Amino acid sequence: MAADSPDSSLSLERVALSRALARVAMQDRDALQEVYRRTSRKLFGICLRILGERADAEDAMQEVYLTIWRRAGSFDPARGSPISWLAALTRNRAIDLLRRSGRREMAPIELADEIADETPDAETALLQLGDDAQINTCIETLAKSDATMIRTAFFEGTTYAELAGRSAMPLGTVKSRIRRALLKLRECLG
Repeated sequence: MAADSPDSSLSLERVALSRALARVAMQDRDALQEVYRRTSRKLFGICLRILGERADAEDAMQEVYLTIWRRAGSFDPARGSPISWLAALTRNRAIDLLRRSGRREMAPIELADEIADETPDAETALLQLGDDAQINTCIETLAKSDATMIRTAFFEGTTYAELAGRSAMPLGTVKSRIRRALLKLRECLG
Protein backbone atom coordinates (compact mmCIF):
# COMPACT_ATOMS: atom_id res chain seq x y z
CA MET A 1 0.00 0.00 0.00
CA ALA A 2 1.42 3.39 -0.94
CA ALA A 3 2.31 5.69 1.92
CA ASP A 4 0.08 8.43 0.56
CA SER A 5 -3.02 6.30 -0.08
CA PRO A 6 -6.25 7.24 1.73
CA ASP A 7 -6.24 3.94 3.65
CA SER A 8 -2.70 4.63 4.82
CA SER A 9 -3.52 8.13 6.04
CA LEU A 10 -6.65 6.87 7.85
CA SER A 11 -4.56 4.18 9.52
CA LEU A 12 -1.94 6.73 10.56
CA GLU A 13 -4.68 9.01 11.95
CA ARG A 14 -6.13 6.09 13.92
CA VAL A 15 -2.72 5.20 15.37
CA ALA A 16 -1.96 8.83 16.26
CA LEU A 17 -5.32 9.27 17.98
CA SER A 18 -4.95 5.97 19.86
CA ARG A 19 -1.50 7.03 21.08
CA ALA A 20 -2.81 10.43 22.14
CA LEU A 21 -5.61 8.77 24.13
CA ALA A 22 -3.06 6.51 25.83
CA ARG A 23 -1.11 9.62 26.86
CA VAL A 24 -4.32 11.29 28.09
CA ALA A 25 -4.84 8.23 30.30
CA MET A 26 -1.50 9.16 31.91
CA GLN A 27 -2.86 12.67 32.57
CA ASP A 28 -0.85 14.32 29.77
CA ARG A 29 -2.50 17.72 29.15
CA ASP A 30 -0.72 18.20 25.83
CA ALA A 31 -2.18 14.89 24.66
CA LEU A 32 -5.68 16.08 25.57
CA GLN A 33 -5.07 19.20 23.47
CA GLU A 34 -4.02 16.94 20.60
CA VAL A 35 -7.16 14.81 20.96
CA TYR A 36 -9.23 17.99 21.03
CA ARG A 37 -7.52 19.36 17.92
CA ARG A 38 -8.04 16.10 16.02
CA THR A 39 -11.65 15.46 17.06
CA SER A 40 -13.47 18.58 18.24
CA ARG A 41 -15.12 19.41 14.90
CA LYS A 42 -16.52 15.92 14.47
CA LEU A 43 -17.64 15.55 18.07
CA PHE A 44 -19.18 19.02 18.11
CA GLY A 45 -21.16 18.03 15.01
CA ILE A 46 -22.58 15.04 16.88
CA CYS A 47 -23.54 17.23 19.86
CA LEU A 48 -25.10 19.89 17.66
CA ARG A 49 -27.10 17.35 15.68
CA ILE A 50 -28.47 15.72 18.84
CA LEU A 51 -29.06 18.86 20.90
CA GLY A 52 -29.98 21.27 18.14
CA GLU A 53 -28.66 24.40 19.84
CA ARG A 54 -25.10 25.68 19.80
CA ALA A 55 -25.00 26.64 23.51
CA ASP A 56 -26.21 23.17 24.52
CA ALA A 57 -23.70 21.53 22.18
CA GLU A 58 -20.89 23.61 23.71
CA ASP A 59 -21.96 22.52 27.22
CA ALA A 60 -22.00 18.90 26.09
CA MET A 61 -18.54 19.27 24.55
CA GLN A 62 -17.13 20.47 27.86
CA GLU A 63 -18.56 17.37 29.55
CA VAL A 64 -17.26 15.16 26.74
CA TYR A 65 -13.65 16.29 27.12
CA LEU A 66 -13.82 16.07 30.92
CA THR A 67 -15.05 12.50 30.48
CA ILE A 68 -12.26 11.78 27.99
CA TRP A 69 -9.77 13.10 30.55
CA ARG A 70 -11.17 10.79 33.24
CA ARG A 71 -11.88 7.70 31.11
CA ALA A 72 -9.19 7.64 28.40
CA GLY A 73 -7.64 4.62 30.10
CA SER A 74 -10.74 2.56 29.29
CA PHE A 75 -10.20 2.92 25.54
CA ASP A 76 -8.96 -0.35 24.04
CA PRO A 77 -7.65 0.01 20.46
CA ALA A 78 -8.07 -3.74 19.97
CA ARG A 79 -11.86 -3.38 20.37
CA GLY A 80 -12.44 -0.56 17.88
CA SER A 81 -11.31 2.68 16.39
CA PRO A 82 -10.65 5.66 18.63
CA ILE A 83 -13.11 7.89 16.76
CA SER A 84 -15.86 5.30 17.20
CA TRP A 85 -15.19 5.20 20.94
CA LEU A 86 -15.15 8.99 21.14
CA ALA A 87 -18.32 9.29 19.04
CA ALA A 88 -20.18 6.83 21.27
CA LEU A 89 -19.02 8.66 24.38
CA THR A 90 -20.10 11.98 22.82
CA ARG A 91 -23.47 10.63 21.76
CA ASN A 92 -24.14 9.34 25.27
CA ARG A 93 -23.17 12.66 26.90
CA ALA A 94 -25.36 14.62 24.48
CA ILE A 95 -28.32 12.32 25.12
CA ASP A 96 -27.78 12.66 28.89
CA LEU A 97 -27.83 16.45 28.55
CA LEU A 98 -30.94 16.27 26.38
CA ARG A 99 -32.72 14.09 28.94
CA ARG A 100 -31.77 16.45 31.77
CA SER A 101 -33.16 19.41 29.85
CA GLY A 102 -36.52 17.66 29.45
CA ARG A 103 -37.09 18.93 25.92
CA ARG A 104 -37.16 17.02 22.70
CA GLU A 105 -39.11 17.88 19.58
CA MET A 106 -39.08 15.25 16.87
CA ALA A 107 -40.75 14.63 13.57
CA PRO A 108 -42.13 11.16 12.97
CA ILE A 109 -39.44 8.69 11.91
CA GLU A 110 -41.35 7.94 8.72
CA LEU A 111 -40.39 11.41 7.45
CA ALA A 112 -36.65 10.78 7.82
CA ASP A 113 -36.19 9.58 4.24
CA GLU A 114 -38.14 12.56 2.87
CA ILE A 115 -36.11 15.31 4.54
CA ALA A 116 -33.34 16.68 2.35
CA ASP A 117 -30.29 17.87 4.28
CA GLU A 118 -27.29 19.00 2.28
CA THR A 119 -24.91 19.24 5.26
CA PRO A 120 -22.82 16.23 6.25
CA ASP A 121 -24.20 14.55 9.35
CA ALA A 122 -22.30 12.83 12.15
CA GLU A 123 -22.60 9.49 10.41
CA THR A 124 -21.02 10.87 7.26
CA ALA A 125 -18.18 12.45 9.22
CA LEU A 126 -17.51 9.18 11.05
CA LEU A 127 -17.75 7.12 7.89
CA GLN A 128 -15.29 9.42 6.13
CA LEU A 129 -12.81 9.14 8.99
CA GLY A 130 -12.39 5.38 9.08
CA ASP A 131 -13.66 2.14 7.65
CA ASP A 132 -16.20 4.21 5.74
CA ALA A 133 -16.76 2.01 2.73
CA GLN A 134 -17.07 -1.17 4.77
CA ILE A 135 -19.43 0.29 7.40
CA ASN A 136 -21.61 1.95 4.79
CA THR A 137 -21.73 -1.24 2.73
CA CYS A 138 -22.70 -3.25 5.80
CA ILE A 139 -25.44 -0.81 6.82
CA GLU A 140 -26.81 -0.94 3.29
CA THR A 141 -27.15 -4.75 3.54
CA LEU A 142 -29.71 -4.34 6.31
CA ALA A 143 -33.42 -4.06 5.63
CA LYS A 144 -34.25 -0.39 4.99
CA SER A 145 -36.24 -0.05 8.23
CA ASP A 146 -33.44 -1.66 10.27
CA ALA A 147 -30.83 0.59 8.65
CA THR A 148 -33.00 3.61 9.48
CA MET A 149 -33.32 2.45 13.10
CA ILE A 150 -29.54 1.99 13.41
CA ARG A 151 -28.86 5.43 11.95
CA THR A 152 -31.54 7.07 14.08
CA ALA A 153 -30.44 5.40 17.31
CA PHE A 154 -26.70 5.72 16.91
CA PHE A 155 -26.13 8.83 14.83
CA GLU A 156 -29.05 11.07 15.79
CA GLY A 157 -29.06 10.33 19.50
CA THR A 158 -32.54 8.88 19.69
CA THR A 159 -33.11 6.54 22.62
CA TYR A 160 -34.73 3.16 22.09
CA ALA A 161 -37.84 4.34 23.96
CA GLU A 162 -38.13 7.43 21.76
CA LEU A 163 -37.59 5.31 18.67
CA ALA A 164 -40.35 2.95 19.80
CA GLY A 165 -42.73 5.88 20.29
CA ARG A 166 -41.88 7.45 16.96
CA SER A 167 -42.19 4.19 15.03
CA ALA A 168 -45.32 2.99 16.90
CA MET A 169 -43.62 -0.32 17.80
CA PRO A 170 -43.32 -1.90 21.24
CA LEU A 171 -40.03 -1.11 23.00
CA GLY A 172 -39.09 -4.80 23.13
CA THR A 173 -39.54 -5.11 19.38
CA VAL A 174 -37.33 -2.09 18.74
CA LYS A 175 -34.63 -3.45 21.04
CA SER A 176 -34.78 -6.88 19.38
CA ARG A 177 -34.61 -5.46 15.85
CA ILE A 178 -31.69 -3.20 16.71
CA ARG A 179 -29.87 -6.05 18.45
CA ARG A 180 -30.33 -8.32 15.41
CA ALA A 181 -29.21 -5.52 13.09
CA LEU A 182 -26.11 -4.91 15.22
CA LEU A 183 -25.29 -8.61 15.14
CA LYS A 184 -25.58 -8.55 11.33
CA LEU A 185 -23.34 -5.49 11.21
CA ARG A 186 -20.77 -7.16 13.47
CA GLU A 187 -20.81 -10.25 11.27
CA CYS A 188 -20.46 -8.14 8.12
CA LEU A 189 -17.59 -6.11 9.62
CA GLY A 190 -16.07 -9.27 11.17
